[in-house]
Amino acid sequence: MHGLWKKLLPVVLLLSLSSCGYNQFQSLDEEAKASWSEVLNQYQRRADLLPNLVATVKGYAEHEEKVLTEVAEARSKVGSMQITPELLNDPEAFAKFQAAQGQLTSALSRLMAVAENYPNLKADQGFRDLQAQLEGTENRVTVARNRYIETIKDYNIAVRSFPNNLTAMMFGYKAKPSFTVENEKAISTAPKVEFGDKK
Repeated sequence: MHGLWKKLLPVVLLLSLSSCGYNQFQSLDEEAKASWSEVLNQYQRRADLLPNLVATVKGYAEHEEKVLTEVAEARSKVGSMQITPELLNDPEAFAKFQAAQGQLTSALSRLMAVAENYPNLKADQGFRDLQAQLEGTENRVTVARNRYIETIKDYNIAVRSFPNNLTAMMFGYKAKPSFTVENEKAISTAPKVEFGDKK
């Protein structure tokens, strides 16, 4: 009889783990990592566009040095951050990442506002191409962030819900940080980078 329990115990434990959300945590954790990777890919795509954009604007608006410097510094700050998988589990590091990306978004918005003052720049085909790529990238960033927010919401609900929370405590699963914005509308609206003749 004692030998039978030894054989049945792993089966009982396995069934207990699967009914208490262990497998769900594995799935949700992988989804979180995948959606985070997509956020990073889109932010990197944006960062890669900036040197050409700054160079193009500089050709027409060289004396706008303050704005050009702000963009370069914000991009440099984003590029110097250590982005590791652990960032997803560290609210403080995540907040720093979000703040750095927010500074870059703000600097980029100021750069685009400056460009409004230079009709020749707005007419430049290279600038127009970059602006179209940037607009597409900002939209992708918004979509990727929204997917990440939804994924993390599902993950955090699982971590906090009974009886899954017992499994979460047992295996060290904790709520993950998500994006926050002062203006909730900002999360669903990409920065405006369109230009055209105002009528």
